[in-house]
Amino acid sequence: MAKNAIAIIPARGGSKRIPRKNIKDFFGKPLIAYSIEVALASNLFEKVVVTTDDKEIAKIAQEYGAEVPFLRPEKLSDDFSGTADVIEHAVSVLESKGEYYDYVCTIYATAPLLQKEYLLEAYKKLQESSAVYAFSATSMPFPIQRTFKLDKNGRCQMFTPEHYMSRSQDLEEAYQDAGQFYWEKRTEKSKEIIFGKDSIPIVLPRHLVQDIDTLEDWTRAELLYKVLKETKYEK
Repeated sequence: MAKNAIAIIPARGGSKRIPRKNIKDFFGKPLIAYSIEVALASNLFEKVVVTTDDKEIAKIAQEYGAEVPFLRPEKLSDDFSGTADVIEHAVSVLESKGEYYDYVCTIYATAPLLQKEYLLEAYKKLQESSAVYAFSATSMPFPIQRTFKLDKNGRCQMFTPEHYMSRSQDLEEAYQDAGQFYWEKRTEKSKEIIFGKDSIPIVLPRHLVQDIDTLEDWTRAELLYKVLKETKYEK
């Protein structure tokens, strides 16, 4: 018999741009601890599993309440391993042990701004719909129709020059992946990509969204987190 929901947090040990990123100290705790704690606090999951190739990450994850029932194989831990393959491997290992889940939620280890209400909202909307996926998203801060690239000579070239004279308020709003969580309904199948018609985007305010790939990203995440905590405290 299938269980309801599981959270899986991928966290390999080989981050290049920010060494040991997943367990680097972030306001007194390893970065991964925030994702684990929010997942546990949501009370949505039968268990919170971390998939990692790294024994130190595994130990820290367990200290914060996650389970690490296996170490990820090396072939799924390099710079070219996709998240989908990593999650599918974790699900397959659990299923080989007789554990089946109706809902799987991938939560990134680098999401200290994640709030449990958005996990809950996504789960509820997915349950009540025919959609297969629900994921975190946010609005673009600038109209994509007025963006440009640099050509080989370092000069501007608009992607859609026909909108050069368009007013921002007349252009359709665009959204992007927020990189925090991705729900999947395992009882349904879809041939669509996740950014397709079988998905429900859960739109987060931009001040709760920050990718952490570079040291500049890390600094910005710290500033956003500090403001978020101060604002909550004042309330």
